[in-house]
Amino acid sequence: MQTRKKYIFLAFLASWLLLFLFGGDQLRRFALFSVRKAESPRSWPRWTDRSLLRSFAEPEELQRDGDPALLSPRARRAAWLSAHRSSRCRMESCFDLSRCERNSFKVFTYPQERGQPVSETYSKILSSIERSRYHTARPEEACLFILSADTLDRDRLSEHYVRDLEGKIHGSPLWNGGRNHLIFNLYSGTWPGYGGELGFDPEHAILARASSDSRTFRPGFDVSIPLIPREHPQRGGRRGRLAEVPPKRRFLLAFKGKRYLTGVGSGTRNALHHIHNGKDIISLTTCKHGKDWHRHKDTRCDKDNVDYERFDYQELLHNSTFCIVPRGRRLGSFRFLEALQAACIPVLLSDGWELPFAEAIDWGKAAVVGSERLLLQIPSAVRCIRPELVLAFQQQTQFLWDAYFSSVDKIVHTTLEIIRDRLDPARSRSRRLWNALPGGLLVLPEFSTHLGDFPFYYLHHGYSPSKKFTAFIRAVSQAGSLSQPLLRLIQAVSGSQYCAQIVVLWSCEKPPPPRGKWPQSSVPMTIIQGRRKLSDRFFPFGAIQTDAVLSLDEDTSLSTSEVDFAFSVWLSFPERIVGFPTRSHFWDAERGRWGCTSRWTNEVSMVLGAAAFYHRYYHSLFTEHLPAGLRELPACQDVLLNALVAAVTKLPPIKVTQRKQHEEGAARQAGCGDDGAAGTPPGPSPAPAGARRTEGGRRLWQRQDCLNQLANWFGYMPLVSSRLRLDPVLFKDQVSVLRKKYPSLERP
Repeated sequence: MQTRKKYIFLAFLASWLLLFLFGGDQLRRFALFSVRKAESPRSWPRWTDRSLLRSFAEPEELQRDGDPALLSPRARRAAWLSAHRSSRCRMESCFDLSRCERNSFKVFTYPQERGQPVSETYSKILSSIERSRYHTARPEEACLFILSADTLDRDRLSEHYVRDLEGKIHGSPLWNGGRNHLIFNLYSGTWPGYGGELGFDPEHAILARASSDSRTFRPGFDVSIPLIPREHPQRGGRRGRLAEVPPKRRFLLAFKGKRYLTGVGSGTRNALHHIHNGKDIISLTTCKHGKDWHRHKDTRCDKDNVDYERFDYQELLHNSTFCIVPRGRRLGSFRFLEALQAACIPVLLSDGWELPFAEAIDWGKAAVVGSERLLLQIPSAVRCIRPELVLAFQQQTQFLWDAYFSSVDKIVHTTLEIIRDRLDPARSRSRRLWNALPGGLLVLPEFSTHLGDFPFYYLHHGYSPSKKFTAFIRAVSQAGSLSQPLLRLIQAVSGSQYCAQIVVLWSCEKPPPPRGKWPQSSVPMTIIQGRRKLSDRFFPFGAIQTDAVLSLDEDTSLSTSEVDFAFSVWLSFPERIVGFPTRSHFWDAERGRWGCTSRWTNEVSMVLGAAAFYHRYYHSLFTEHLPAGLRELPACQDVLLNALVAAVTKLPPIKVTQRKQHEEGAARQAGCGDDGAAGTPPGPSPAPAGARRTEGGRRLWQRQDCLNQLANWFGYMPLVSSRLRLDPVLFKDQVSVLRKKYPSLERP
């Protein structure tokens, strides 16, 4: 028995030896039992086995190991990185952070050379920087430098191509190898490849470029921007087109554009006709592109050119739920911004495109990112998106358009703020702040990075403001002593159960009275010596500790009940201005300018700072966001604050109940200004009627001039009108006074 087992085992071994001797080559070919040996890296994919692919391709058509023209994406990226010395740049290695630590975030633009050509779009970019709060005229103070030479169009065949740019740039004493420089670029490369060549070596400069390729993009260093049309407005911009909710759109998916017959980008656009069904999916292309399109026309061209004229582009854009945004010759497309503005959800077909501001913006909430290779699956994919998600996408497109893309100013400022956030990651804005109203440009990280500290996040994130307020009184009496109205005001405000402290801003030439002459108060009182600037009223003084601020003039007359009721209203609307004296603006068609009035009307668009509640964050935003020249305009500070809050919230202020005697007094005031309002201090004694009319006319002109200047700075009129006034429950109802919480408001 043992002998039989021995012979069986020997026969088994012999058969395996014969198998390996005569059939081992085939076994190794199929890699069933082969052991992987260490070998040099080979390109991917490897389909060089002639016997396996004999019926599909000729050997000379197959990829050969080491063929540089057919490298894998990873190998091509490695080759590019090795060829560019600055490709490994990061903020820590190619940016001098010490310049920004010494002088904060200031931007210097190179002076223009005489006769140097500059395109219209680049002039807008330079203007956006020079009129911003970042700009400095002293290069030694600068954290960031911007070239005056136009670098937007680096296509050698373009008429806007600037030649000999490398010598001009590298010859500057400020260049320093490109460190701390920001270069804007919209078009790079030229026909036929349309690569990323700039025609000069940017060295260690940050590139803010459109059509950024993810293979060459340096994350955390470069910035991807959108293609900016030449007619794009400097500031303001057109509003979004989401007119109704939910929007009623005729077409589900649409595209209308040029079809490239040959060259880069032709593959994707040539295939778009496959998804056209003529019903809810419209895909129209035309071959009429370029001078020699007749030479390359195919059998579809004539029919495509006829169908192309059947639809108007703008009508199709505004009546479609999804808009296809395929790549052009380069990765980016003007269609991207057009779709955002039209509330048409972009369906992106541009493999490898680094989306604009993707470092801050979550495009997964506003766009559908498709693949050029899976184009035919796009219709079924968009049909599967739920209606409520479609509406959320459309609303997000409108927010992103208005916050970051509607003007050249916003595109440039978003670029600068992204770079600024990198300088101090601990105090940078989170992606949540960038992707929620009102947007990253209106959220100051130096104020806070916590959502609960900003008034416009309370409702959506469950936060609430503190239940106390700070009374902020501006004293401008020329006598230098405590007036009776000021003493009565301190007494009334300190009697409020919600008052945490009183801060008096002493803006007089004479020093404030000694502490012993001030009235005794049940709450802490702080006296601040003002800088005698008109904008001091809305300066972020550190003495203000509460979320709510009650702004008051020294001659304002309020009762404790009025203060308590107004504060209870503000707690329900902490992102808005709530107060008593109001004004309204209007468009004067005859003069072609904005005007304002204090006369009784059915609409209110401004609440003056003489008696108003608002969040203390608006002090910081007023000081940091608005330019100094605008902040110091006479009789303009109240108007500016209302415009700023309306620009942030897109909501009007709220007027609350005022005692009858104050309403009648306000109604007698002429024009848009009144004595004691922010800006001009009241006189020590009543002026004659003629003098009052002259003063009222001057203040009226100043406020109207302010309105027109702020409309020019914003690019539109941000003020929002309202017909709402809030009164206490049972106000003036014929019921017992004991049932009313604020009965004193009905007394004359």
